[in-house]
Amino acid sequence: MEKSIYPKFTFTWLGGFILLSGFVVGSMAIAIINVISMYFFQQNLQYKDWYLMVSNAIVFLTSIAFFDFFVVRPSTHKKLNFNFSPTNFYTYLLIFPMMLGMMFIGEFVTSQIPTTGPFFGEYYDFFTQLMGQLTNNPVVMIITAVIMAPIFEEIIFRGIIQKGLVNKGVKSWKAILFAAIIFGLVHGNPWQFVGAVLLGCVLGLVYEKSKSLLLPMLLHGFNNLCSSILIFYTKNESFSEAIKVSEWIILAIGIVLFSLFYYLFVKKYKVHYSEI
Repeated sequence: MEKSIYPKFTFTWLGGFILLSGFVVGSMAIAIINVISMYFFQQNLQYKDWYLMVSNAIVFLTSIAFFDFFVVRPSTHKKLNFNFSPTNFYTYLLIFPMMLGMMFIGEFVTSQIPTTGPFFGEYYDFFTQLMGQLTNNPVVMIITAVIMAPIFEEIIFRGIIQKGLVNKGVKSWKAILFAAIIFGLVHGNPWQFVGAVLLGCVLGLVYEKSKSLLLPMLLHGFNNLCSSILIFYTKNESFSEAIKVSEWIILAIGIVLFSLFYYLFVKKYKVHYSEI
């Protein structure tokens, strides 16, 4: 049997704690840098357009580095490494429509969550203000949402959590679902939670079948690019509003797209690769 060039690490509660520790340390580093900037230069970096982009990069990189140095290297004697190989063109023709279908389904489900009322109203206003910081500068938004987020988030949620659980012996569907739920929770709001869980399941399925992180990264970037474009045109990430059709039609199209291409990807052509 050919020896794998990729470390066969596992993901446990300790690994989760170490990831969280990296997040905390990265966040503290950002806060310290900002305090120094305010004290010596009288500038609050939080008001800079690029602050969210840079702070996210620091937090993600610190979390990944912690997991690499405190979990992967001590247990496998290899550095954290992933398969980023491209696949055949036909696979891309199956996974992108499947992803788009789930995006439509996710939009419909999300549209059923209230945005008004004593709790949801105030929370939704806070959420939209927070997102507004990201959308003030289109260039920063594209770099953060379409490039950086797919790379860092797929490494953590599919590459570390999902793969680590599978390596531990957890059934693939359970690992995919667990990683997707955690992926949804870290978004920190109910409107993105639903979509993130649904899309996370598709990303996890594609990673499980292809064994390449490149594919879920591309799909993740595709989703975020569509969301960014919709925000600029509709202000609320709505396909329904953008093309002037009912959310029920969006749901119907989503179910057809997802069901058809899921069947082609998983059942009929049984796309599956091995990781060496």
